[in-house]
Amino acid sequence: MAPLARIFVALLAICTAAGSLADAQSAAAVFSLLDVDTSHAELSLGDIRSGGPPPQGIPALGFAGDARGVTAATPAPAFVTAVEAASWMSPEEPVVMVSLDGASKAYPLQILTWHEIVNDTVGTVPVAVTFCPLCASALAFDRRIPLTDAEARRVLQRRPAASLDPPGPALLSALPLDAGRDRVASTVTVTFGVSGLLVNSNLLMFDSLTATLWPQLVGTGAVGTLAGAELVRYPAQIVSFASFRAAHPDGLVLSRKTGFRRDYGRNPYVGYDRADTPPFLYDGKLDARLPPKARVVVLAGDPPFAYPYALLAERHIVNDVWRGNPVAVFWAAGTRSALGAADVADGADVGSVGVYGRELGDRTLSFAWRHGEIRDLQTGSSWNVLGEAVDGPLRGSSLAPILHTDTFWFAYAAFRPNTVIRGREP
Repeated sequence: MAPLARIFVALLAICTAAGSLADAQSAAAVFSLLDVDTSHAELSLGDIRSGGPPPQGIPALGFAGDARGVTAATPAPAFVTAVEAASWMSPEEPVVMVSLDGASKAYPLQILTWHEIVNDTVGTVPVAVTFCPLCASALAFDRRIPLTDAEARRVLQRRPAASLDPPGPALLSALPLDAGRDRVASTVTVTFGVSGLLVNSNLLMFDSLTATLWPQLVGTGAVGTLAGAELVRYPAQIVSFASFRAAHPDGLVLSRKTGFRRDYGRNPYVGYDRADTPPFLYDGKLDARLPPKARVVVLAGDPPFAYPYALLAERHIVNDVWRGNPVAVFWAAGTRSALGAADVADGADVGSVGVYGRELGDRTLSFAWRHGEIRDLQTGSSWNVLGEAVDGPLRGSSLAPILHTDTFWFAYAAFRPNTVIRGREP
């Protein structure tokens, strides 16, 4: 069976397994069903299309249900220890690692592939950990949406009973400096569901309060009450289960006991990650500078910087300057693709990436691949893909992580066609 045909079959299976809102629906039908306020839009409604399943046909975990009662609440995510998870996970399986407020959790892609969103709390931070299989993108967002005065008024006009809260210094500090921190007047806490809609083949999330549609890759409201609002992002790194377990032996792992019956560990998108094959449900222009589904790691900006995995796998390390800041992109083998083989544990080794600031104290470090290790040229210390010095004079030191996006090239280039491909020394 051809790869794209497999995807149709996979989405049908996922939708059927959900046992929820019956048949797939058109984009217009979903707008009506969820009562999306289409008078506010940051993109053309014609660019949005149905992916097959209806809203919450792919069930986000920890979803509170929408304000109209169309989609039901789902169970909160449960967690197990890394020791318990080792009974059903292989060391090289990919997980999304999120570390916040002194806590670390791993979200296995063998589970996220079937749910796409996990509404959770890490430490004290309310988060949505997301994965779009069609774009191979994993991102983590704060579930507290920062609002300007105008956005807060729109929320209250639409949902008069909505509870608005002050933003608080921790949330404000997580906003980028250029995100208009001084304009944030309040926040509203939501959960996110899977709309069943796509834009540029990317998951469109919807929030439980206003049903605004949010493209996962960019985290900005696209259509609805909060169109134009921006979500706060946190570092979310795809690494091997073994790497997570070694770095956080007391960390928690998302449990397979989700309240749903799914074939966890099996990949419903067999063969989808072939770089030269066309993406699913995408009819936009392809940027021919890289194969459509070449894996890249992207640093947002104007312009964004994209580093191809293929080049990183050759070099292991790239030193660069991004937005005036010295950064390093690390690559390490040992993490499997979740979208290749029928069993996630049998996927090809695509490696994992970390992006970090190169400043440590009063030093600016430069890195190179030496003797099979990432080493800094200033002290000769050895570093791992988690940005930790594991040997040498700087052992025990950690680099500051930089927000980055792992994804397929076609998707990011569709949202940000001005993206610059990097990889050589500046």
